Amino acid sequence: MDVRFLGGAREVGRSAILVNDRLLLDYGMLTGNPPRFPLAAPDPDAVVVSHGHLDHVGAVPSLLSGDRRPPIHWTAPTRELALMLARDTLKLHGGTLACPFTENDVKRVTEVSRTHGYRESFEAAGHEVTFYNAGHIPGSAHVLVDDGDTRLLYTGDFHTDDRRGGDAASDRANGREAPVSGQRLVAGTTARPDADVVICESTYADVEHEARSDVERRFVESVETTLWNGGTVVVPAFAIGRTQEMMLVCEAYDIPCYVDGMGKRVTEMLGRYPSVLRDPEAFRRAKSHARFVTGRDGQRKRITDQKAAIITTSGMLSGGPAMTYIPEIRANPTNKITLTGYQVEGTPGRALLETGSAEIDGRVMPVSAQVEQYDFSAHADADGLREFLDAYAGSEVLVNHGDRCDWFADRLRAAGFDASAPERGETVVAGR
Repeated sequence: MDVRFLGGAREVGRSAILVNDRLLLDYGMLTGNPPRFPLAAPDPDAVVVSHGHLDHVGAVPSLLSGDRRPPIHWTAPTRELALMLARDTLKLHGGTLACPFTENDVKRVTEVSRTHGYRESFEAAGHEVTFYNAGHIPGSAHVLVDDGDTRLLYTGDFHTDDRRGGDAASDRANGREAPVSGQRLVAGTTARPDADVVICESTYADVEHEARSDVERRFVESVETTLWNGGTVVVPAFAIGRTQEMMLVCEAYDIPCYVDGMGKRVTEMLGRYPSVLRDPEAFRRAKSHARFVTGRDGQRKRITDQKAAIITTSGMLSGGPAMTYIPEIRANPTNKITLTGYQVEGTPGRALLETGSAEIDGRVMPVSAQVEQYDFSAHADADGLREFLDAYAGSEVLVNHGDRCDWFADRLRAAGFDASAPERGETVVAGR
């Protein structure tokens, strides 16, 4: 099986892998100024998408320019998320180099879309393909590709449940709901289909996450303390996955919260797919508990005077309604900004952590409000990656989607794996 890495090799972003010159797995973008895209793909016969994040699906509509019409295969939630992201990209950057497709290309996506459930095999470009729940975000999938000679497992991004840490008995004794093991939104992956070759993500290969139950407890205690003292908490969160996770946490601990930004639309959409949620009833309660912001009649400025958590995009403070809330709450040290995800170098969120100031509307503003960061990651950490790969000790492992892919491949080889970290543009003859 020939596997060519068009993007996502020794980097996080613009994932794209071409199998046997016919089947394309993902086609994302690397956000930045300017954004970067995968190497140009020879016209694929079909496209398979692992999940609905920009770095995996952001450039897919560009594959439908001209007279090209390859079918696109994905789960139903991934299809909706991809279309939502594409329309948002058009709205923000249409007609510029930051948007590699047109409105007509996005319309064509709906015409060639093919949706599939987990463990339902289908044919794509002469390969048998099967999706397995990857536990990353709703609809995310491991992709198993069988060309008749070699079985290739593309992990996409995935998360394994965290069994470490936490004191559920203490929580119950104090009248709190015990934190779940892992994410509240989706259950961690348990799928380990047989494969000769595994293309494995490595985003947090050199990191051990703090136990999720402990992260959640610290976050809740911090927010409750701020609200008790009369402050407001702005919770910057990614629209897909993280916003909904924070809503579930707030509902579980009865923390009053508002939700703003693109996460509102994502939340409404996910409610139509209860089968991909860990606890549909808890999700329904979280939606009822949260108050959704319309932004009309100065509502956002009024909300900043409320003793509540405001869950809003963008997760790295690079735009969105967060740019309205933070100037309003920044001067009061009783208030708090709780960053809930990794802050990429060069983003306002990273600058806020490192300097105590944030660039908003072209002006650098000092922030007196307290700033905290919490690791609510939806990726497997070092232990989770090794636990997953233990099922593939006899398989070839190709490491991608990480800043230290070669380092992780070295560690795997030292542990007895047949592992390597291909470079962007490299073609690997896998499964020999």
